Amino acid sequence: MKTQRKMKGSFYVRLALNNLRKNAKAYLPYLLTCFGTIAMFYNMCFLMLTRDIGPLSNSVSLRQILMFGAVIIGIFSAIFLLYTNSFLVKRRQKEFGLFNILGMEKRHVARIMALETLFTSAVSLVIGILTGILLSKLMLLLLFKILSANITFGFEIPGGAIRNTLCLFGIIFGMTLIYNIAQVYRAKPVELLRGGLVGEKEPRTKWVLAVIGILCLGAGYYLALTTEAPLAALGIFFLAVLLVMIGTYCLFTAGSIAVLKLLRRNKQFYYQSRHFIPVSGMIYRMKQNAIGLANICILSSAVIVVLSTTVSLYVGMEDVLRTRYPRNVIVNATDVSDRQAAALDTLIAEQAQLHDMTPQDVIRHRYRIFLTNQDGTEFVGDRDQYYAGQSMAMLVFMTRADYLAMGYQSVTLGPGEALLYVSRGHIPGEVVRFGAAGGDAGGAGGAAGTHGDAGYTLSIRERLNSFETVGQLTAMLAGSYYFIVNNDQTLTEIHNALFGKGAAMAERSYYYGFDVAAAPEAQISLVSALNTKLKEYGASQGVSGLYAEGAESERASFYTLYGGLFFIGLFLGLLFIMGTVLIIYYKQVAEGYDDKERYEIMQKVGMSRAEVRKVIRSQVLAVFFLPLITAAIHVAFAFKLITRLLVVFNLTNVPLFAACTGLTVLLFAVLYIFVYALTAKTYYQIVSQVRG
Repeated sequence: MKTQRKMKGSFYVRLALNNLRKNAKAYLPYLLTCFGTIAMFYNMCFLMLTRDIGPLSNSVSLRQILMFGAVIIGIFSAIFLLYTNSFLVKRRQKEFGLFNILGMEKRHVARIMALETLFTSAVSLVIGILTGILLSKLMLLLLFKILSANITFGFEIPGGAIRNTLCLFGIIFGMTLIYNIAQVYRAKPVELLRGGLVGEKEPRTKWVLAVIGILCLGAGYYLALTTEAPLAALGIFFLAVLLVMIGTYCLFTAGSIAVLKLLRRNKQFYYQSRHFIPVSGMIYRMKQNAIGLANICILSSAVIVVLSTTVSLYVGMEDVLRTRYPRNVIVNATDVSDRQAAALDTLIAEQAQLHDMTPQDVIRHRYRIFLTNQDGTEFVGDRDQYYAGQSMAMLVFMTRADYLAMGYQSVTLGPGEALLYVSRGHIPGEVVRFGAAGGDAGGAGGAAGTHGDAGYTLSIRERLNSFETVGQLTAMLAGSYYFIVNNDQTLTEIHNALFGKGAAMAERSYYYGFDVAAAPEAQISLVSALNTKLKEYGASQGVSGLYAEGAESERASFYTLYGGLFFIGLFLGLLFIMGTVLIIYYKQVAEGYDDKERYEIMQKVGMSRAEVRKVIRSQVLAVFFLPLITAAIHVAFAFKLITRLLVVFNLTNVPLFAACTGLTVLLFAVLYIFVYALTAKTYYQIVSQVRG
């Protein structure tokens, strides 16, 4: 009895292994994808857990970025591997249907599928983890190269990385096993034998779904085009992405059917050999086709967006640093009197002299910051100091005298006039109103420079195209606006309108920046010495918010942050490309087998091989390039919104981002065409059984 059970078990094992060998052409891409995703996830966990990144500046932020990357890879791997497994199951349905017809029970077929799944899972986990271990040091070296870090490291295999990988992919393969077995028990033998023919009824035109798709896509595009505030863009971006994804699926699923049926109604177009078969075939199985096309479109969009944004951030590192630090060395202080400001000037000059440095391109100015809530052209000061996230705005005020002291061209301003520079955010009109929460600014009227129910009204005489901003404010997510008014009296009236006449107005803030021709190490030493002296002076004078900072002091931290994002972008871009290629491959193979008999019939009734080629070419071109074109349209509409998001990361160089986006689209299109050439050849060989 035991011998019999053993022979039975070995029979199923041999049969499962034999099935895998026979279907190697279909399973090999799937296995390679399993190896790749497992290796990528392991490496992300390895980099997140390794002790070697501990000495890096801003290593905590880097670990958070790597953790985010690991989560994204894990989620994508689960969705993608389960999705591609469904292709394999569908292609095997006829084979398992034949087993049923020959006398195998469903439990026997399920056992074979279970063994196949276990074999592929075990092989994938072993090879994937070993590949990840072998590549781990290479990935660490690449990360350090991107970060411009010179750190020695040894060999390490974190147990947590292996544990996380085994747990995640064990769950994924377990779900795959359950799905495969469930498919066997759900289907009837005849349905299994018919395989891909099951459910091939012509889909109805779902106008409601098509309209929903148009509305969602339009709403997503509208949000992308109309969002101005960088802080608001953070939340709106994900909403816009969700709407565009829903719209894409709806339009590919329902809208495409409507378009194809409209083409079918055009008799002159439809009754041509190169149009008849592709149009009718795509209508016949459009539901499955459309989901695959939508997935390709979304993945293509993700590749372009992820790579273009992370590449532009990394390439534009120097622009980002200069935006955050307009000068090599910067000293900031809040609530400083004129006497204290003069003392700070002396202190800075002394420390520069002690370090054998001569300040160059000095910029010094005084300013006041009012924290408010913004609603278009309305700014409201809150006595309770409560400010909503997306509406929060920082108003930086300077007098005309401060403005001229910075070296700018002379300008004449009236009591109710101002110059405006928008550093971050958007003011739609040319008249700005300031008022207190509760509307207690009092008075009547509303002309420029007057008090009214709306508080104080200020007219924008000119919008400045450039201005030397306070670098520290660029690190804030809130909107920041620079107003140059005529004198202190106007500034006092604006303050009273915002916070009430009884509210005390603090002293002006202090900003002193300069460049030095010195090595990075010397600049870092100067900043450190300045901070020591400033701390001592602040303690003796009761001055808060007094500190020095510099570009070279923070360069390593910036490289860690933006280099980490670039590294994650490369990883995710590779992952999305891999997913796109595999979906395209399986889709074309599946379509090829489904269309094989149809094309054989057409050849038998008189179509030549040349005509078959034309038919295939027209169908493959439509199927392949529609997702790419749609992805390019998505990216074009998202361009403005993404530029607003990049402002949050202090990247304001729009031409750089445009160049990176254009180059990414071009390179991805070349790769896409290459994949098209390979899969089109495979598709033709399947449907025609002709080589070359």
